[in-house]
Amino acid sequence: MAKHGKKYLEAAKLVDRTVVYPPLQAVELAKQTTTVAFDASIEVHLRLGVDPRHADQMVRGTVVLPHGTGKTVRVAVFAQGEKAQEALRAGADEVGGDDLVKKIEAGWLDFDVALATPDSMGMVGKLGKILGRRGLMPNPKAGTITFDLERAVKEVKAGRVEFRVDKAGIVHAAVGKSSFEATALLDNLAALVEAINRAKPTGAKGQYIKGLTIASTMGPGIRVDVPGVLAAAAA
Repeated sequence: MAKHGKKYLEAAKLVDRTVVYPPLQAVELAKQTTTVAFDASIEVHLRLGVDPRHADQMVRGTVVLPHGTGKTVRVAVFAQGEKAQEALRAGADEVGGDDLVKKIEAGWLDFDVALATPDSMGMVGKLGKILGRRGLMPNPKAGTITFDLERAVKEVKAGRVEFRVDKAGIVHAAVGKSSFEATALLDNLAALVEAINRAKPTGAKGQYIKGLTIASTMGPGIRVDVPGVLAAAAA
């Protein structure tokens, strides 16, 4: 059994594990039970009724959080010519073609998201092993392969989050920082859950969203009422 420190145990006393909390109360509790000295992320974990081993039950997509993530996102873009200039004007941190490929092959990975134009994927394919195992490979389903680089760069910088179900049928994502106002965290949480709900695959049967838990970094888990979150999204 994992051993927890004194701060975690004190925070855990504030959370009733048998209760499914209303959304606003849950995010307020997540802020209150932060146990670290830095501005902790507020993390979301959704357990879905899918088997991602089957292609028709894969859940993946993106959502722009209305209040951003609170994190500075470094964006690398594979593009050439006018599209490279478009990416730079939009605020991309690194833009290039073969030169960027060689830089990454040499060990440079100082970025959080990689975007690419469709016509640059031939060169980007050389980086499959490097970018793939770090979850950085551009993918059309994630909206990271596009000719509309201005929109893509600005959305990523503003707080676009990619979500993807893992092998256990769980989606993990962050919806902001503990320093955010509770109402802002609720808005972000509602946007994420609504996007995942809309991404329900055709092969999913029975109950789709089986459980929702939020927690601050290294804080205790707090169960959240899913219908309440979806109602907040609709409102």
